[in-house]
Amino acid sequence: MALTFIEAVPRLDEIARRIDAEFDEMPGMRLTPPQVRRLWNLSERECICALDRLCQLGHLARDPSGRYLRPRSNY
Repeated sequence: MALTFIEAVPRLDEIARRIDAEFDEMPGMRLTPPQVRRLWNLSERECICALDRLCQLGHLARDPSGRYLRPRSNY
């Protein structure tokens, strides 16, 4: 069964919170999108949407190799 938009937004918020919390717990963590997908068992779309949201909020940044990490200002 497909999620409706109303159901998908809270789920995306929860996914983003879980990812954000894990980056807090593991300083220095740098993950590629496929690693994020495997770690949290996400679809490609969920993964990209959550990572994009965290980048827009300034919680994550993407390095030149494509890995996501905490921006230096958060250390």
